[in-house]
Amino acid sequence: MNSRKLLSETRRTFPATKACSQQPSRILIVDVTSPSWANTCSVLSEALENSLCLACSLTGPCRIPLLSLYLVQNQQECLLPFVHLKENFARVQACISELRSLPREGCFPQGGNGVVQAVQDGLQQFKQYSRHTAAGGSANSSVEITILTSQSGKEIVKQLERKLKDVDLVSLRRIQVIEVLKRDFLEPEDVEQCTPAEEPSNSGIAILGMDIDLQTIEDNVISLEMLFKTWLHDCGSEREHLHLLLPSGGLSCGTALKPTLMCLKCDLQERLLDPALLSGTTDGTLRTADLNSPCQMTAWPATMLYKLQVVKALKSEGVCESVLYGLPFIIKPTSCWQLDWDELELNQHSFHALCHSLLKRKWMLLAKHEPQNTCPSWNTVVHSYYIIVPSDSATLLVKPVAVRELLMPSAFPALLAEHPERVQGPIESALNSLEVEVTYNPLHLKSNLYKYLKSMLYRPLHRQQPQPRDQRPERHQPKQHQSKAKATVAPLLMAPSPAQLFRPAGVRRDSCTHSFLPKEDDKILH
Repeated sequence: MNSRKLLSETRRTFPATKACSQQPSRILIVDVTSPSWANTCSVLSEALENSLCLACSLTGPCRIPLLSLYLVQNQQECLLPFVHLKENFARVQACISELRSLPREGCFPQGGNGVVQAVQDGLQQFKQYSRHTAAGGSANSSVEITILTSQSGKEIVKQLERKLKDVDLVSLRRIQVIEVLKRDFLEPEDVEQCTPAEEPSNSGIAILGMDIDLQTIEDNVISLEMLFKTWLHDCGSEREHLHLLLPSGGLSCGTALKPTLMCLKCDLQERLLDPALLSGTTDGTLRTADLNSPCQMTAWPATMLYKLQVVKALKSEGVCESVLYGLPFIIKPTSCWQLDWDELELNQHSFHALCHSLLKRKWMLLAKHEPQNTCPSWNTVVHSYYIIVPSDSATLLVKPVAVRELLMPSAFPALLAEHPERVQGPIESALNSLEVEVTYNPLHLKSNLYKYLKSMLYRPLHRQQPQPRDQRPERHQPKQHQSKAKATVAPLLMAPSPAQLFRPAGVRRDSCTHSFLPKEDDKILH
């Protein structure tokens, strides 16, 4: 509870002024001193490239405003100074090529303070960058640091606790220490710990008013990719996104006619990325839904407060899938720091109780949404309706549901009870030949979307053989903070080949908890 209040005070110092500034800048620190780096290198490079090409292709406010990447060998090295991600995919890809070209297997000694020095240097560079951009009229107030290591995560946390006592951490929102392990090295209990889940519980440690999260994951592309995709979630916690209004079950004391309403304060989170947000994947006729539309709700960025009033309960078996449409959103208890701790706790318990009761009764909820700010040109308020579905996790799923005006006629004949054997036999034989899966797992399907987006973002002018590392000019080696010399960052060398950055039309120049998918054998919730 104390750590929560400390974190709240830290965030009050740097209020976000607009949607894009709520997203923290990112510093990725990659520790390559472990013997297992040879296996981790390829999967990390692929996962990072996949996730960043997706982030660069998303239209709208920038979800990763600034990115910097550090490499820890015998000492730290800044591979990528802070860059605007959307405008610099070619530089990011060149940086990832540097990762792939690193020597393998025990070329660098383990131990040392390289990770801590990289954290200190990254914070110093962010402070200098923030001063520079603030003078130019733009500002990004917070930064999150992700440390990928195959060393003991607990030892890394202990080093951070010892070394960061006298460091200014006001702009630091969180440090994630991710211990990457091969599956062969995992104990049975560790396998459960690193199983991808929608919102895994973090082993959080409060230090100096900010959070240190310690997690363990496997060194495979899917786990690392989902780790980086958490950067795409809306990180703003200035206010809640949704008020879910339910009847209190009794009458208010002041009147005998008007019932009171119970309000659960919630946040919205995307379950899927809207394909319409990916530049270059549509023919230009499909556009992102208007945020002011009376029949549209969006989870990112959280630009307005939605209110859904529950009007009915529905039996789960009585809802036809054909009347549900649009993208689903996840509803979860709010993490808004402006609420009192006791109110947050009560709200969370009430939300969990609602989920449990809906599952027990096998109910769904029908809720009505009214626009908060109606346009003067509208003569009539248009209501939109949503179905709220419970699950085994501590979340609800919300999807738009059809109303009479949208419903098309569907007069279909009833299914015949009997069929001739000459047609029934071949159909049964065809079905028997199909592979059967108990649940649908999206991890089994690939659409080549990453390859397509990379081809749109990065097109080399001509091919050139990459230079060996010992023949390349020296890059900047950040100075340690023990010296009083001012740290500087040299420009990134454009190795291994010249590149042309292709920026699709419609992508403007911006100024500005882990979420994993289940493994292939896990049940998909929501």
